[in-house]
Amino acid sequence: MQYLTDRKRATGLGASHTGTHHHWSMQVSAVALAILVPLFVFTFGHILGHSYAEVKAYYARPFPAIVAGLTIVVGLNHFRAGAEVMIEDYAQGAARKALIIGTTCLSYAAMATGLFALIRLAL
Repeated sequence: MQYLTDRKRATGLGASHTGTHHHWSMQVSAVALAILVPLFVFTFGHILGHSYAEVKAYYARPFPAIVAGLTIVVGLNHFRAGAEVMIEDYAQGAARKALIIGTTCLSYAAMATGLFALIRLAL
């Protein structure tokens, strides 16, 4: 039994109108992370164990700083979206709303903290 109208079936939108967009945004961020994480490991691993002055000089260069910043932003945004889907699947009522708000605040706080630390290190 189909619960979709002909118009909904033609446009490919489900009940919430956002499933396709969310799926594609998760796919795009996953592909971006598949590229960024090895670059980050390569750039971060290169400077691991050096002195603070060498690390500060290394992240003052644009490429390592941009790779680290993009990895922080894309990774935590991907985490937020995935955690939101998980919470929507397994929690109900007020707990769902509280967990989604908490996860969103946590991910944006971690993103801001990571970018602030990177900016302080790079400047």
